[in-house]
This record gives sequence, structure tokens and C-alpha cells, in this order.
Amino acid sequence: MGITGSKTAKKYKTGNITAAFGSDLFLQGSTAIPNLLLKFYNQLGISDSEMMLLIQLIRLRTEDKNFFPSLEALYPFLSGSEEQIENNLNSLLHQELIKVSDFFDAQREVVFKGFDFEPLFEKLSELWACAKVQENQNIRNFIEAEQFQQDSINLFKNFESEFGRPLSPMEIDQINSWSRRIQPFLVLEALRRAVLLGKHNFKYIDSILLEWEKNNITSAGDIEEYDRRFKNKHPAKKKPQDTKKEDHKQSKKSLIKSLYMN
Repeated sequence: MGITGSKTAKKYKTGNITAAFGSDLFLQGSTAIPNLLLKFYNQLGISDSEMMLLIQLIRLRTEDKNFFPSLEALYPFLSGSEEQIENNLNSLLHQELIKVSDFFDAQREVVFKGFDFEPLFEKLSELWACAKVQENQNIRNFIEAEQFQQDSINLFKNFESEFGRPLSPMEIDQINSWSRRIQPFLVLEALRRAVLLGKHNFKYIDSILLEWEKNNITSAGDIEEYDRRFKNKHPAKKKPQDTKKEDHKQSKKSLIKSLYMN
């Protein structure tokens, strides 16, 4: 039997229309619209009717390879008059969300005009970047808040352990105030120094922290440098016996010097 070249209309079995619809739905493809565009189009200043126009422009580009559809080609797929469609198109161009660019068809070796979506996605990427920065900042704020809470709990435990008693509400407020201004490890270091000197009071600890704040001390290295400068500026006074030893040593040097010079 020979095969004829004429097209034969496909006959569907009763009840098989759903399968036929599914077949066409799959074979005719789909138009991918980025979720970010759907999420941020309002912030880009795009109205709902302009957004539908953009979707149809993208569909005609991907499905029909129509880069520069006319108003007549767009009208059947959009609500509103051709005048409204033209106004929406001009609005997108005026907002520099789309532009008209030259495209090159390598197969046909021709240059043709078409709507260019690069400005749209460039502006969308800026909005995405701003949203991402804010999201990361929110994450950091949350982590810092959690860390602050944990550090505060640890500070309370250390103070109660060193003081040998529960903290009063005013003392808890004072520790929270320090923690908001100063890194917790500096508060613990000030507590350690106060305890070593037998100064179990908040005023003394506060004076240490105020002095460190005044000198922009933020790390253990800064504390060591500050202590070194302080010792150089305020040398320890010599004990009386040390002074006598020094005088005796100087007298002995003078005696030896006089013996050799004479």
C-alpha cells in the first residue's frame, strides 16, 4: 500500500479529549516567566496591564520568534484597545525597561529590529541585590541577637560565681548596658581584674571599662599595649632597701674610678 501525502484529521475516541488536550498542552510548550520578575514588577513601576504586555512579548519571542510584534499582533492576546496597548508599550520604553535593538540572524545573515529585555533584567538584578543585602543583614542581626543573649547569660553566670550571690535587677541592667557597648570578653576581663584586687563592686568594673572605651580598646592586644604604656608612664617606686643598694653601688664605682684616675 502506498502512503498518500494528504493530511488526515485525527479522530479522537470518545472520552479521550482530555488526553488530546494534555498532548497539545505539552507539545505547544510554555513560556517561562521568572518568579523574581513576578515578585518585584510592582517595585519596578510596572502596572498589571504592562506586566501582561511584557509576558506576551516574551511569549511571542520564544514561541513565534517574533522579536518586534505589531499592535495588531498583540491585540488578540490582551484586554484593552490598541491605543491602550500602545500607551503601555510607550510607557515601558520611556521607563527604559525595554528598548529597541538590532539583532542578527546568522542563518539568514540579516539584521532586524526587536524588543530588547536587557534593561528590564538589569533593573531587576539591582532590586534583587538590594533585597539580598537586606536579607543577609536580617540574618546577621538575628544571629547577633542570639549571640548577645547567650553572651549575656554567660556574663550573668560569671558575675554570680565571682560575687557568690544572685545579681540584682539593677546589676543585670548594668551588665546588659555594658554588653551593648563593649564586647563581652572585655567585660569578663574587667571583672577578672577587679576580683584580683578584691574590688567586688560594679563601680570599679565600670571605671575600668570607661577607661578602655576612652582609649578605644577593643581587643586583648589593645589591653596589653595599654598596660605597657601605663607601666612606662608610671614606673614602680623603688623600695628603701633598693635605694640603699643603689647608693652603695654608686659609691663603689666612684671609689674604683678615683683609684684608677689618680
